[in-house]
Amino acid sequence: MNRGDAKAPSQRQLRVGEELRHAVAWILERGEIRDPGLGGQPVTVTEVRVSPDLRYATAYVMPLGGVATESVVAALNRAAPFIRRRIGKAVKLRYLPALTFVADSSFDEAAHIDALLRDPAVARDLGADDDTKDDDDGA
Repeated sequence: MNRGDAKAPSQRQLRVGEELRHAVAWILERGEIRDPGLGGQPVTVTEVRVSPDLRYATAYVMPLGGVATESVVAALNRAAPFIRRRIGKAVKLRYLPALTFVADSSFDEAAHIDALLRDPAVARDLGADDDTKDDDDGA
């Protein structure tokens, strides 16, 4: 499927995703998951995306400091049935979505873009655009 064909999420998807994000963060904050893969490490739940039929949810997570990401994601996926049951007690939905945990790569992408913008060649080019813009405005 072409990315241009994808629809934006509905208000309901966004609302349910945010409720699920809060519920998962609350469960992680309370330390209810006793998996050695987590190692007591704080985990940030950055986003939860819900399918249009509200049956599947993907939670994007990142451990504090970005270390041991693979083991944390694996531990959360092992604990997904437990987390789903706990969410069922906190969030009232007709169907509880099946949870999948994925490492959030947006922090790495942001750091990469920041590094590119700080590159001297790019900064020089950006500075040249700013100078020509100022000249056009002053004329």
